[in-house]
Amino acid sequence: MKKEFKIYYGKHESQFGVLRVPENKESCPVIVLIHGGFWQARYNLEENNPIAVDLTKRGFVTWNIEYRRVGEDGGGWTGTFNDVISAINYLSRIKESYPLDISNVTVIGHSAGGHLALWLGSRIQASSKDDRAFNELTFAFQKVISLAGVTDLVKMWKIHEKKGMKSHVANLLGGTPVEVTERYNLTSPMELLPMKVEQVLIHGELDRHVPVELSKDYYNYALEKGGNVKLVILPDIEHFKIIEPTSPAWSSVLYKLN
Repeated sequence: MKKEFKIYYGKHESQFGVLRVPENKESCPVIVLIHGGFWQARYNLEENNPIAVDLTKRGFVTWNIEYRRVGEDGGGWTGTFNDVISAINYLSRIKESYPLDISNVTVIGHSAGGHLALWLGSRIQASSKDDRAFNELTFAFQKVISLAGVTDLVKMWKIHEKKGMKSHVANLLGGTPVEVTERYNLTSPMELLPMKVEQVLIHGELDRHVPVELSKDYYNYALEKGGNVKLVILPDIEHFKIIEPTSPAWSSVLYKLN
């Protein structure tokens, strides 16, 4: 019996996810996976295939989602954000045909996917003021795990600018923090604290793509705001080791799933 399914949640070619279902399991906990790549079209969900396969073998249903990225029609502001909402909401339809325990759902995002995962967490208690910008999140989940996540879009923009490069954050939001301030306020996790959802931040000390300070600063600020947040710093781990099932870093992720 086939246990891997490509399911479209929208009409665009990038509005789909890959659902993997464990063998001989009923009512499995669910893990939603959001890949990174600084929101750019040249990166896709295949990045998360190894951990999706590993997690499914461990008894989780995995929903590895794709979304419109910068460089695709509809990607960036606001399509990228609305796509991850739509992909999560679509679990309400998927559960009618597959053995999902929707009372036990975790969202895991890596890098830019970590940003989107945390942003989704903020939507659980989103106010009505920005309803015109984004679709409504109608599906509940219990935990967010950010793996080397971009927790602060303004700081990430500054890091890119300091390197003399065109910021991927500016490409995503359509401008700098000065030009489109409100967009940063609506989408940067740092600006959206506190969040009601449980948050776990896992970050390698040797990360050169997303500095570990972003997770540290977010964690400290979230604690000040009274948030339910945990931080795990992994020595000798760089950006991509954290999503390798054969890496010692992966055991830290698995531990936080319990």
